[in-house]
Amino acid sequence: MVKDLVEFLENSPTAFGAVCNIEKKLKENGYKRLNEEKIVKGGKYYVTRNDSSIIAINVGKRLAKASLHISASHTDCPGFKLKPDALIKDENGIRFNVETYGGLLKRPWFDRPLILAGRVMVNEKGGISGRFFKGSKPVCIIPSMAPHLNREGENKPIDVSKEMFPIITVGNDFDLNEYLAGGLKVAKEDILGYDLFLSPFEQSFIWGKDDEFFTSNHIDDLECAYTSLMGFLKGNNEDNINIYVSFDNEEVGSRTRQGADSDLLQGILSRLCKDLDLDYQILVQRAFMLSCDNAHALHPNYVELYDHHNAPVINKGIVIKYNASQSYTTDSLSGSLFKKLLNDHNIPWQHFANKTGTRGGGTLGNISESHVSIICADIGLGQWAMHSPVETAGSKDVEYMIDGIKAFYDAHLDVDEEGRYRI
Repeated sequence: MVKDLVEFLENSPTAFGAVCNIEKKLKENGYKRLNEEKIVKGGKYYVTRNDSSIIAINVGKRLAKASLHISASHTDCPGFKLKPDALIKDENGIRFNVETYGGLLKRPWFDRPLILAGRVMVNEKGGISGRFFKGSKPVCIIPSMAPHLNREGENKPIDVSKEMFPIITVGNDFDLNEYLAGGLKVAKEDILGYDLFLSPFEQSFIWGKDDEFFTSNHIDDLECAYTSLMGFLKGNNEDNINIYVSFDNEEVGSRTRQGADSDLLQGILSRLCKDLDLDYQILVQRAFMLSCDNAHALHPNYVELYDHHNAPVINKGIVIKYNASQSYTTDSLSGSLFKKLLNDHNIPWQHFANKTGTRGGGTLGNISESHVSIICADIGLGQWAMHSPVETAGSKDVEYMIDGIKAFYDAHLDVDEEGRYRI
């Protein structure tokens, strides 16, 4: 499966590409776009929002005591986004006018051939539609400054507003709309807008002893988006409503109409309950969500930055994440339910918690939970170089996650009269 994941990563440099490729896999497995028709038992549906978030629904045929299972990931990653007036032209040539998106690692972006990728809005037959765009060859580079002329360069903070504008040409001839039109085979005049990002041109690859690792752009969080999708497609329980969701804009706070801090998931659940004549409050009492976002694996060169007792290792299993300040949703109940599920299927797991006194990152679980209050655990897979344009993770962990998510969707959650949870 890691080869298929690497191909998926290659073809999904942005959230728009990821949703396009997730949609293809759903269609191949019998899912159809949900429009105005009524949701019915046994149905398989999906909806998108903004071309960058997607939800898929697998409705069981026996819903007398339905269990709701949700996995949530995100489609976006940190990087550089083009501004609306995207070209800086002066006597020294033409550069892209960019701004940072999310908390990216800056230095690894230097000296990499870069392509453009994202969404282009096109006037087609009197209507406006979004077209996924991915450049076929490098169009720019951010060259670093040689130490001979910049002796303090390695020791100084990087000034993004000066040092990181990608160079297209030292000439004076480049038309962005013309470039995009050529790639999309449309008229230049029909391009009305775009959401375009820079992405590394380098291919993803599998490497190491026994193909131990894989390295790519956008592993955070497309590894989880992909593995949870594969587990969703493999898993099934006719007593369940199984839902897969991958949100956009997690890296910038999720406060968008396609982010986790929106009504996207809640709206789908409300529609489900109405169409299937289910009680919303009763359904969410038998609901379990996995917030799937990658974790910081132990880095052999920086072991002092980890809690040694809660430091996951690449290829040692699914990571269950905890945080006392609630950056992660896992508690003793949700963690125990998921561990039992993994133990029952002989799937390895491990813990992550930040070193005491160190503030870590957050993810979409607790944001989504503020709209839909259900049991939730934060999980992921260990990786290195999170938020770099080129990241690394473990090949074995891909299979562990797919198997774990399949087990999650195959299971059924219930609560007995004495308050005991069974899964």
